[in-house]
Amino acid sequence: MNPRVLVAGIGNVFLGDDGFGVETVRALSAHPLPDGVEVVDFGVRGVHLAYQLLDGYDALVLVDATARGGAPGTLYLIEVEVDAPAAAGGTAPGAAAGPQAAGPGEGPALDGHHMSPDTVLALLGALCAGTGATPPRRTLVLGCEPACVEEGIGLSAPVAAAVPEAVRMALDLLDRPAPDEAGAPRRELRRIP
Repeated sequence: MNPRVLVAGIGNVFLGDDGFGVETVRALSAHPLPDGVEVVDFGVRGVHLAYQLLDGYDALVLVDATARGGAPGTLYLIEVEVDAPAAAGGTAPGAAAGPQAAGPGEGPALDGHHMSPDTVLALLGALCAGTGATPPRRTLVLGCEPACVEEGIGLSAPVAAAVPEAVRMALDLLDRPAPDEAGAPRRELRRIP
């Protein structure tokens, strides 16, 4: 059986470069993909993404605008390290703190228009704890440094120019072996001829 992988485009197309994830998954979906790979434009529907992940995926690739201080159009591939606090509704190491609950045990506070990837993962952790579901074993963020995330439709020139390279990175990622827990290469996905 092939591993199930979800490639999720995240972002708001009405906020300029924040639409990077949406535009990238649109372009990616035009390519043949390995069996078991789903490419979905979630836009600003972070709660929907968290619930879909309860269906059981081996890996998650979030495609999103990611401000890390580089030049606009710079692409990043970030492996999300999920530790026990993050899986229980906290924040993953190195991630910005997302909205938190008012009290212990209440899970993350939800704001459907401001669901950053760390907030989606925190919600997923809370949902998995409540349902007994298992989160993806591996989570990656394919991000792009935005130039402008103010109101407006359309990507800036450097971010638009990065979309084809982001698609190539995603295709390469979906086709290459990843190390297993012991460090030996394993086949995460396969490309069908």
